[in-house]
Amino acid sequence: MAHMRRMTALAAIAASSALVLAACSNSGDDASPGATDGGGGEPVTLTWWHNAVAGDNGENPLGDLWQAVADEYEAAHPNVTIEIEQIQNEDLQRTRIPTALQSGDAPDVFQQWGGGELAAQVEAGYLMDLSDTLGDTISNLGGSVAPWQFDGMTYGLPFQFGVEGIWYRKSLFEQAGITAEPTTMDELNADVQKLKDASIVPIAVGAGDKWPAAHWWYNFALRSCSKDVLQASGTTFDFSDPCWVQAGKDLEAFIATNPFQPDFTSTVAQTGATSSAGMVATGTAAMELMGHWNAFVYDGFMETDEDKAALSDDLGWFPMPATASGKGDPTAALGGGDGFSCYVDAPAECADFLAYIVSDDVQKRFATDVGGLPVAPAAADSVTNANLKELAAVASGAAYVQLWLDTTYGPNVGGAMNDGIVAVFGGSGDAQGVVDGMTAAAATQ
Repeated sequence: MAHMRRMTALAAIAASSALVLAACSNSGDDASPGATDGGGGEPVTLTWWHNAVAGDNGENPLGDLWQAVADEYEAAHPNVTIEIEQIQNEDLQRTRIPTALQSGDAPDVFQQWGGGELAAQVEAGYLMDLSDTLGDTISNLGGSVAPWQFDGMTYGLPFQFGVEGIWYRKSLFEQAGITAEPTTMDELNADVQKLKDASIVPIAVGAGDKWPAAHWWYNFALRSCSKDVLQASGTTFDFSDPCWVQAGKDLEAFIATNPFQPDFTSTVAQTGATSSAGMVATGTAAMELMGHWNAFVYDGFMETDEDKAALSDDLGWFPMPATASGKGDPTAALGGGDGFSCYVDAPAECADFLAYIVSDDVQKRFATDVGGLPVAPAAADSVTNANLKELAAVASGAAYVQLWLDTTYGPNVGGAMNDGIVAVFGGSGDAQGVVDGMTAAAATQ
């Protein structure tokens, strides 16, 4: 029965892409007046875990915004105290949150990526149902909430949603004689060779964190598999279509061109100058496949506003290039977002605080102060970063947006998939092994 409930939830998630794009055109008033309601009553403490940590330069614009939001809410609700813990993303998602939920000693508010992971948490009884309490807020955010819903109920709220592609340094492209952004894999392969000829690392990848490497396979699957096959897999966990193995073969062929930095299997994604993000930010590598959030991750490596402005001017972005064959739509995109959930036993104030986090005013500040892609329709005009505007345009013009595959499949199948892909990167696995691992994991659910 539990498996059937998850299938129902993931069917809704798989169909959410059109709703996500439609949400950009929704209108509505600020449905999250939490910080203007005033407050009294018994003292309440909310613990809040998020992944906004300081960059190498010591700056933390998102963490600063979240602290300001907490301070504002406390000021409007004198009985509420909010205790924040900032935790690095991989540690938070893969270790701290699962352990805390299983122990029954979870934070009241915590980072939530939606999809199959949320479905598993709901089935285990870990999450607060926000559907009735925050009905107006959910309506205001529109279809972007879909990946945070399960069986028609809402168990989390997103604060950003976007698609991924390849970030690159324009100056390094120019140095290598590259005059246009690649639109096909043949063109990307040619550009990789030009960069190597110019003694420039073509592409950085944080394979040490697994998921950044896995996203290359996801994109090959997006190009290899049809929309119907991709979206059905989120509910049936059927990976028998040959397109799944073909995605792995395409990845193997790409890895064989040696496009990545030395020791890429031990490189992390975002921590330190030698991380994949650090390599692009410092000009050590020309490209990185990564999501919308990397605009402000790169900023975290810059010491001054002048350095940030110079980096922003030198950064470009283009969608994942099309492959020569496959049944996938070349305009489809992979995407996802970040949000927050309340623990099932959290105080009632937790839901009201979530509403304030995604209120129009806070969402506008998220765009202007942090450089993020907000989900509140009223905040859309606050996005000023040229690359993020292009990202938003690609998302709105995509045939569909497929939620990150590990998020779609949940921790069991998604984890096996990522492990299999990393084995391919490390030379100890192959294309068939990725599919076999996913199938075996699905059989245990």
